[in-house]
Amino acid sequence: MSLAGNLAPGEARAIYGRLLRYAKPYWPALSFALVGMLVFAATEPVFAAMIKPLLDGSFVDRDPEVVRIMPLFLIALFLVRGVASFVDTFFLKYVGRRVVADLRQEMFEHLLRLPTGYYDRHGSGQTLSKFTYNVENVASATTSALTTVVRDGFTILGLMAYMLYIDVALSAIFLLVGPAMAVAVRYASKRFRRVSKRIQDRVGELTHTAQEAIEAHRVVKAFGGQRRETERFRRVNEKTRTLQMKMIATEAASVPLVQLIAALAIAVIVYLSTLQGLRADITVGTFMSFVVAMGLLLGPIKRLTAVNSQIQRGLIAAESLFELLDSATERDTGTRTLGRAEGRVEYLGVSHVYDPEKGPVLRGVDLVIRPGESVAFVGRSGSGKSTLVSLLPRFYDASEGQIRIDGIDVRELTLASLRAQISVVTQDVVLFNDTVANNIAYGVAAQVASAEIERAAEAAHALEFIRALPHGFDTLIGDRGVLLSGGQRQRLAIARAMLKDAPILILDEATSALDTEAERHIQAALERLMAHRTTLVIAHRLSTIERVDRILVLDAGQIVEQGRHDELLARGGYYARLHRLQFRDSADPQ
Repeated sequence: MSLAGNLAPGEARAIYGRLLRYAKPYWPALSFALVGMLVFAATEPVFAAMIKPLLDGSFVDRDPEVVRIMPLFLIALFLVRGVASFVDTFFLKYVGRRVVADLRQEMFEHLLRLPTGYYDRHGSGQTLSKFTYNVENVASATTSALTTVVRDGFTILGLMAYMLYIDVALSAIFLLVGPAMAVAVRYASKRFRRVSKRIQDRVGELTHTAQEAIEAHRVVKAFGGQRRETERFRRVNEKTRTLQMKMIATEAASVPLVQLIAALAIAVIVYLSTLQGLRADITVGTFMSFVVAMGLLLGPIKRLTAVNSQIQRGLIAAESLFELLDSATERDTGTRTLGRAEGRVEYLGVSHVYDPEKGPVLRGVDLVIRPGESVAFVGRSGSGKSTLVSLLPRFYDASEGQIRIDGIDVRELTLASLRAQISVVTQDVVLFNDTVANNIAYGVAAQVASAEIERAAEAAHALEFIRALPHGFDTLIGDRGVLLSGGQRQRLAIARAMLKDAPILILDEATSALDTEAERHIQAALERLMAHRTTLVIAHRLSTIERVDRILVLDAGQIVEQGRHDELLARGGYYARLHRLQFRDSADPQ
């Protein structure tokens, strides 16, 4: 597909057609809306036609019957217009909001199935803007814009048919300006699409900038970064405003230009009519009815020209949404399921590359972890520790080699079955704006008894502080657990892993956020948990892994040393150097 700002007519039709397919399930409401629009459009030429009997009958012939009937007919006409307008507006808005809700739901469900690599490549601000700004532009294209196009399109057709009925020659003059109008609208459409694409990109950047400042507000305050963040936001905000003004200027220029072309046609018709003089068979009422019909055309033409910007924004927004929906999801190639694994993990010749230009992150790793064994991975930043562990639950698929659980290639297992075998506790704790109980029970499919949740909390040394909360386990903990301390959040994450009771455990410095006393309690709880589970520990602080069964030292994506803590220290190699560097400050006299 071509760039969104340069959509070919065929591509634009395909996108709009795909968008309208979301409205297909709601065809009864669409039918009511269509009937309402047709009735409303029909009242325009009827109103123009009323001018003839109103002038000829009331003012020329002084027909008392016409004088009595016309006011009632006028009231009835506008009553019908009002009902038709309500019907088409209500039902089309209903369909539009259903389409938006369905799109958002489908996008969200698709987003949850996207691979981790997608999130690495796309900022959260850009993605969130699709759910807010972009989808609302789609709503405009499927409701307000569609109403204008259909209703005013039928209105123009009706008025033109009535004008042709009255006088073909004069109507032909008006039709001659059609190509000029089409050229003006086509130019405006191209500019609308080009600018709309740039605006959507800027709105995504704006959202991302604001989100970063909100999430990092403590760092901003601590380092006096208010002025820097203000200036950064101002630049993006100003660029967005400038682009929006370009859109406004194009819309403001295109509407009067099209109206001017139409007005020129009307002026020519009136002038020629004056030169010719009225034919004997055309009454004053007939001629004025023709002029009124021409005047009534200006409103729909104006709205159709103005709505062009909404349609173009909607097309660009829809393309952006469909780009997300068409993104490849995680490859769930597995067909096998596994009950409760024993916990044997094997890495056979595993290599991994994120970016070919940067080279491999892992290089031919061979590793066997026995059931119930605890293994820690240490090494400098960028040595491949996190990548090695992330390949196990298939957050990424290994570029080369094979990873097995209990002798089964992880790619043969369904993702749900594979990940059911693994609990994860990360250094960056992720909690949800929900109750304490629901955060602990997160990820457990079956209904969990309160007693089980309490036991997990007690094992994680979290029960004491939970009971001190205003509503205990029913306390809402705020966005990302902001109402709790770092240590409390970490203990809830550990309790969540304990409750899941998976045979394989991944710990990414799980005690990093705890104070000394809490760390001692949690370390003991983790040791009890690890005793019956295969545990992979990503270690940043070497003091936390002294008791693991085996330590693997990685460097440049390869295992360069392995053994127990005391063995590696006695060997005086890579691990011993890392240990000396990390503990040098505490060992040196002050």
